Amino acid sequence: TVQCDFNLPDRFDLEYVSAEGTRERPIMVHRAIFGSIERFFGILVENSAGDFPLWLAPTQLKLLPVTDSVMDYCQEVAAKAKKLGVRVEVDRGAERLAKQIRNAEKGRIPIMAVVGVKEMESGKLAVRSRKDGDLGSFTVDSLLEEMAGCNERAEEMTMKGEFEEKE
Repeated sequence: TVQCDFNLPDRFDLEYVSAEGTRERPIMVHRAIFGSIERFFGILVENSAGDFPLWLAPTQLKLLPVTDSVMDYCQEVAAKAKKLGVRVEVDRGAERLAKQIRNAEKGRIPIMAVVGVKEMESGKLAVRSRKDGDLGSFTVDSLLEEMAGCNERAEEMTMKGEFEEKE
């Protein structure tokens, strides 16, 4: 985009001598490489350091498999999530669980779900939030419906799941 700028010459107190010998204020012509939408996103990423709210995050949910035996179940959950418009990734599960969680947090993923054999058998997910930590246990459908609703309403997830009593 080529733009005429009347503001910057004034701010920098720019002048030139015209053919008549008088001092004149120039009009600056410059090219904007980015349009306004690109500038908006650039400012948004810079100000948020890439830590987007749930509804705006490029990856909203990361499934963290504890063992290879739950990988097919993770893929089923991911397919359900995608049908509801939730942006999801399945970790390849090559690292220890603590490292998977740390990597997801460093990647600024808002919601992580730990998936082990116990979760697969019960049809639940152990959910944690990057901002709030452990959110408890959710059924797959209740978590995905809540996340899809947050997307529609453009809001953060505040729902808590069930917590097991520790003996």
